[in-house]
Amino acid sequence: MANKFSLLKIIEWPNENPDEILYKFDTRKNIVQRGSALTVREGQVAIFCDKGRMADVFQPGYYKLDTDTLPILTSLMSWKYAFESPFKSDIYFVSTKQFINCKWGTATPVILRDREFGTVRVRGYGTYSFRVKDAFTFLTELSGARTSFHADDVSGFIRSILVMGMSDALGESELSVADMAGNLMELSAFVQKSLAKRFLALGLELSSFQFESFSLPKEVEQALDESARLGVLRKNVDVYARIAQADALKEAAKNPGAAGTLLGAGIGLGMGSSMGKSFGDAMESGTHGKHCAECGAQLTPKAKFCPECGTPVKRVCPDCGTELAANAKFCPECGKKLG
Repeated sequence: MANKFSLLKIIEWPNENPDEILYKFDTRKNIVQRGSALTVREGQVAIFCDKGRMADVFQPGYYKLDTDTLPILTSLMSWKYAFESPFKSDIYFVSTKQFINCKWGTATPVILRDREFGTVRVRGYGTYSFRVKDAFTFLTELSGARTSFHADDVSGFIRSILVMGMSDALGESELSVADMAGNLMELSAFVQKSLAKRFLALGLELSSFQFESFSLPKEVEQALDESARLGVLRKNVDVYARIAQADALKEAAKNPGAAGTLLGAGIGLGMGSSMGKSFGDAMESGTHGKHCAECGAQLTPKAKFCPECGTPVKRVCPDCGTELAANAKFCPECGKKLG
């Protein structure tokens, strides 16, 4: 009766699917003989198993299968002296290349406690890359005895680990949500480092992890915008006060009768001392010394007598307006020192 099995001479994995991580070589109708050739390409490893037990692992290269190249399998099959050909074995190929630009994001908001805004819900988005670091562990912990395993088969599980790591990173950083956008690189590095052991336990390596953006609730974004606007106003309040003061003085010069009203408004705006002095000077040079009380002639600010009729010009205190004696050095009402 003809042998229902054929002899395997070349064992290899072309890996034509770029998203495939694991491939089980089809040995259902094949048996391995001594001297068979095993080719493991760059970015691959091959694993031989016996009855579900992991045996020999082959790194990239070309191998002739015999007792020396299959030491563990030889022991498991109890080959006391030499390679006994032919034999049956499960053969797995595992891709060790990087799977790049994988997307991650928070399916539901992550709740944080912010020192400024209280409890805040944030969403994160970004990319990551991973690869199989330990094919033996990966086969044991994740893929099992499956005949094929793709990046999509593990991406959901990886994303859940990443979101967990992101939540821990944000909590431990104690950053305000206003400062997160400026610390994305630091947060990314923290997450990648903190999850290294968790990935290694699965036979994987988190090659890269990047935060691309954070999304905040609309009301928090509006509060941040308002806080920024008020911050600009606070930094420039002195400039605004000086501009308002200058404008008020111009209006007072145009309408002397409005001086008292504008003075009160200036005090109400918190500019009382500087506005009061400015208006006091204006009143001294304008309201009391502008025209002679007898003939109405124009007077200079420091005139003591009218240049037209010779009438003495009354002195008044520049602060309180009290009439002063000609030789007074201090105001008898408010005590202001007179020049």
